[in-house]
Amino acid sequence: MTSTARSEIPPDVRVGVIGVGQMGADHVARITERIKGARVSVVDDYVRETAEKVAAGAPGCRVADSWQELIAADDVDAVLIASPGRFHREQATAGIDAGKPVLCEKPLAMTPEDAYAVVEAEKQAGGAYVSLGFMRRFDREYAELKDALDAGELGEISVINCKHRNAHTLPGFDDTMMVHDSAVHEIDAISYFLGEAVTEVQTVLPVPGPRADDGQHDPMILMFRTASGRIITDELYVNTDSGYEVRTEVLGSAGIATIGMGIDRVTTQLSGGSWSGAIHPDFRPRFIDAYDAEVQAWVAAVADGSRVARRSATTWDGYLAAATCAAAEESLTAGRFVPVTTRPRP
Repeated sequence: MTSTARSEIPPDVRVGVIGVGQMGADHVARITERIKGARVSVVDDYVRETAEKVAAGAPGCRVADSWQELIAADDVDAVLIASPGRFHREQATAGIDAGKPVLCEKPLAMTPEDAYAVVEAEKQAGGAYVSLGFMRRFDREYAELKDALDAGELGEISVINCKHRNAHTLPGFDDTMMVHDSAVHEIDAISYFLGEAVTEVQTVLPVPGPRADDGQHDPMILMFRTASGRIITDELYVNTDSGYEVRTEVLGSAGIATIGMGIDRVTTQLSGGSWSGAIHPDFRPRFIDAYDAEVQAWVAAVADGSRVARRSATTWDGYLAAATCAAAEESLTAGRFVPVTTRPRP
């Protein structure tokens, strides 16, 4: 596979959006209303009526007859993929082959094999083209905690406790989807915060809550172990009927840091019992600013030729997440720690 050379990017990056359901439509509105240096030029969706409705809200936007047409279009400089995960491998590799930068919503692919194929496609193309949409890397609290960890402010890290809660899920959101759609965010956060991959994972299934759907164990608890022996827990509770909440608590030898407490920044409990924090001035959707920052950074990377935003997850991060999800899915029935099997990095 050989990517074709791209001509000079115009002042406003022309973005083609594949899949304009809830997430894709949000991205179209985001680029149209809040992102500088870009506009949505083409959209595609398997429901033509949906695509036409979304395109009507983006000045100068047209509807493609297929995602293949969108990627090949002369009026598309970069591709944003917000289609269902089972299509991501084929669409991302097509974007790479066309020599167009890609922002792909998570997951990179539904299996480690498909995710690895995207990694190899970049290798054959001679460089990185894909930014993977783990938006938490662009959240201010996550970035602040990452900087604190990199600076060694918490000392040696031994445990990370994560909580991931939703008010409700749609019918059909089963155990497998809880792993691949929900826990995958915490899985990526592990490598983001610690700089090392998960080596084994065990899934624990408590008694399902009263609002759990058929085929769904809710809540669900996952335990991860890294190569250095650190333990990460992830509590999933996706039908709380009480709202959306994501927390991360890091236990270190010099202090404990927590994000996601509904406040404006990281709260930190340090040796001696000192505490710092600030209260949110008002209520806002938890990650809207992170999504905006992610897309703005991607547009800037497309415009300057670097193609991949600096903080963004890469295809390799996506492959590691897919391999870890596969082990977690196996652990649903294995009842033990399952090793994460990975191939060498190309």
